[in-house]
Order: sequence, then C-alpha cells, then structure tokens
Amino acid sequence: MFRKLITTAAIAMATTSAAYAQDWYVGGSIGILTQDDSSNAGTTGAFTTGNGSPAVPNGTAVAAGTPYGWNTEFEDGMAASVEAGLRYGGGLRSGIELAYSKADVDRHSGVTLGGTVIDGVDAAVLTGSATQLGATVGAVVDDGRGEITNTAIFANAYYDFDLGNGLKPYVGAGIGFAQVEVDYSPSGVGIINDDDTAFAWQLKGGLTWQFDPRWEAYGEYAYRQTDDISFDNQLFPGTLDIENSQSVVSIGLRYRL
Repeated sequence: MFRKLITTAAIAMATTSAAYAQDWYVGGSIGILTQDDSSNAGTTGAFTTGNGSPAVPNGTAVAAGTPYGWNTEFEDGMAASVEAGLRYGGGLRSGIELAYSKADVDRHSGVTLGGTVIDGVDAAVLTGSATQLGATVGAVVDDGRGEITNTAIFANAYYDFDLGNGLKPYVGAGIGFAQVEVDYSPSGVGIINDDDTAFAWQLKGGLTWQFDPRWEAYGEYAYRQTDDISFDNQLFPGTLDIENSQSVVSIGLRYRL
C-alpha cells in the first residue's frame, strides 16, 4: 500500500513537472536532532532464567510469548539532509530528499517481564547465569550505551507563502522509507545490534530568505516518524519493537539552477 502511494506521488510529480515546472533547485541543511523516547515492547521465546533470587529463582521457566519491554531515552543528536526539487507556479514545489540522523542512547529504565518490573532483580536473571552478577537489571540498563541512526529518502511537497519582501514561510509534508540502525548495549551487554527498513513520513514548517537571485537561506522544523522497527533480541530469545520518531531543527541553503 505504501509503495503504491509513493509510486503514485512520484508519477503525479513527474506529470506536473513536465507541464508546470519553472526551475530546479538543490539544497542542503544541518540540524539538531531530538530523538523521542521509545517504549520498547516485545515477546520472548522460551528460555530459563538465571539467578535473580529470591524474586526470580534460578531456573524459572519463561514461556514463549511472554511480554517484556523497557523505556529508552536518547541524547540530542545531529541531522543533515540534501534535496533536489522543482518549483511550480502558485507557490507549489516538490523535492526528493535524502536525510540522515544519529543520536546516542542516554539510558534505559523500567524493564518488565511478564508485566512485572524487574529493575531491582539481579541481572543474572536475563543472562541465564546461575551465579549472581552483583548488579541489578536497573543498574545495568541505566548505563545506556548505543545509538540509533536513520537514513531516509522522502518525496516531499511544499507550499511557499510569498510575503513580497524576500521572506517566504512554508509548510511541507513527505513520505518515503528509512533504514534504521539500532545498537542497544547497556553496560557493554549486547541486546540489539541490527538494522531494519520501515515506511517513513514527515511534516515540515520553515522560513526562506532569498538574499540573492540564485541563493536562498532557510530555517526549518521537521517532525519525522517511521513504523515501529522490529529486531531479534541477542541476549535471550525474543523479538523487540522499537518506536522511532524525532524532531529536527535545521538551517540550510538552496541554489536555483
């Protein structure tokens, strides 16, 4: 369905550009990324716990399909993008954008297994170790190492409001796909280290300043989101769905060809 939407949009833009295109432009931007917290959730395969005694005794059987998850917070990161597009009459324009962003993990918290919070249980419970590790699950995941990286391509449509003084506020929206790479390695314990591709969309708002017949500067806010991304857990059997949404504030330049 999403592929059909993108194909239809691309054909519509191509048809419109042939009839109404006024000029091409290219542009690029850099920005500050705020990666939204993720409420990670999944289900386990069948496995046997380690020594989380007395709350979770060693050798406790966990049935396949048991729900588990935790919350992940991210530090602010960086973003960059390049775009090539066409301007049409009446304030309309469209573009194809390649966007990149990266944010480090700040911390994980609120680990649950079977609906029970296990932050206070010895971390051996999830490793299968019969010997306690001397650190709780909460302490281990609080040392949130890792990162999330998005590389996305969007087909965008914009409307520019011409104020007649060289300034043009604008709004825009886009759909596309993103390759999302996730590394969750709290305290050096590898849990997730993989990539997935998902449908992506974005909404934009900004202000353009034309300071030269060919050059424009712009500031922009973009909200981006993908479908949840799913990965296999490397610590114990199970899969995990990760939420992926972000806000980007950026500045950039465009050049009229």
